Amino acid sequence: MVHGGEYFEEPVLITEDVMKKIEECSELAPLHNPAAVQGMRACKKLAPEIPMVAVFDTAFHQSLKKERYIYPIPYKYYEKYGIRKYGAHGTSHQYIANRASELVNDNIENLKIVSCHLGQGASICAIKNGKSIETSMGLTPLGGITMGTRSGDLDPSVVTYIMKKENLTPEQMENILNKQSGVYGISGVSVDFRDIELDAKEGGHHAQIALDVFHYQTAGYIARCVVAMGGIDVIAFTAGVGEKGQDSREEICKYLKIFGVEIDSECNQKIKGKEAEISTSNSKVKVFVIPTNEELMIAKQTLNIVKEGIKNVN
Repeated sequence: MVHGGEYFEEPVLITEDVMKKIEECSELAPLHNPAAVQGMRACKKLAPEIPMVAVFDTAFHQSLKKERYIYPIPYKYYEKYGIRKYGAHGTSHQYIANRASELVNDNIENLKIVSCHLGQGASICAIKNGKSIETSMGLTPLGGITMGTRSGDLDPSVVTYIMKKENLTPEQMENILNKQSGVYGISGVSVDFRDIELDAKEGGHHAQIALDVFHYQTAGYIARCVVAMGGIDVIAFTAGVGEKGQDSREEICKYLKIFGVEIDSECNQKIKGKEAEISTSNSKVKVFVIPTNEELMIAKQTLNIVKEGIKNVN
């Protein structure tokens, strides 16, 4: 499930009440939640005896402190409409943090980890003692760092200014921010980072700016996560760009030398889509490439919930 709002802090057995709550969150994920509930109801009708579990992309971030999820707008909008930071990619970030702790051979509760889920959708997450304490995406997956076609964070006046100048409806503006912006909007080349990198190497000025913006913003949010955690032990890159974008990883980490991050350039260039450490032996921060496995995390959580449900019934 993409969005569980403030209702769900962990996976749950799907009941009629759970489905109603998921439907209530549909405004926050209109493309995903309604369709998912349709699937749930169909499965319940066809196989009512089979337990089903909902695993939420937002649940992992419910551990954020209030000062880190409340927006500086009139508080009544949070109380009336639940407008706050929710984050996303929680299942991926949780998997990456657990795998990173295994790779450094230390208990996750002792570690300060920054998970960088970098793809056409991208988010950064600070994980301290195994819990999410800061993340880049906001009310919806549009917030945070710039992405493939999503703008990420903006001065709010940019939105209203363009709407007035272009005489746009809210729906038209949302389409621009979600589907015409990000590195695609800056570069004018493609949503695919490989195409943008190729164009930049061939002298494409806008393509290079798009990459520079992406690298700078990513490094900046990693730094924000370091502040939130009061330090850092591990950086993990995952998802399409994180796993296969050797140049992007290196450019991002150049900004992080202030924290003692040192990348083995030769090793980094060899790593594409496989698990490996790419930091030097002298680096004060361990840096890994870790292919994400959200399906495995969902399967494990589902198994645990079903076992617990069976135990309670018995």
